[in-house]
Amino acid sequence: MLHLARRVPFLALSGLLLAGCASAPPPAYRSENFDAESPFVTWSTREPAAACEIGKRALLSQGYQVDSSRPNNIRGEKFFLPKPDYGMTLNITLVCLPSNVGTAVYANALQTRYELKSAASSTGVSVAGVGSISLPWASDKEALIKVGEETISDPDFYRRLFGLIEALHGS
Repeated sequence: MLHLARRVPFLALSGLLLAGCASAPPPAYRSENFDAESPFVTWSTREPAAACEIGKRALLSQGYQVDSSRPNNIRGEKFFLPKPDYGMTLNITLVCLPSNVGTAVYANALQTRYELKSAASSTGVSVAGVGSISLPWASDKEALIKVGEETISDPDFYRRLFGLIEALHGS
């Protein structure tokens, strides 16, 4: 009976560990299909630098801050504050590469989420021969802390972006 009493806590702990592992989401690479049809690319008959210039103008027209240090690689960033304690950034990268029809324009968007969190702090006192003590210190410091980041894979998002670029392409 004593032997069984020792096993019960071990079995319970093992069950909890297995249950914790089972609730973790599957690795992202398992759902990566590498389909030939991709929402992340569109085609232009213009040269790469000219196609990316149109992409830069499209991002600027929507309020994005644009880094235009490289003509074939455009990065745009826009900040959102949907609620006072919740912020988001949307980063869009456009890469324009030569292709047999002119240019392939690749787009990638990354959404980063932030939440307002209180920053706790503590203070410590050390006395020689006695030791040290650390006490929590009340503080009103709050900061937006990054809580998540995700590549946008919604085909409709990219259709809207490429639709704007195409509309500016004709003008």
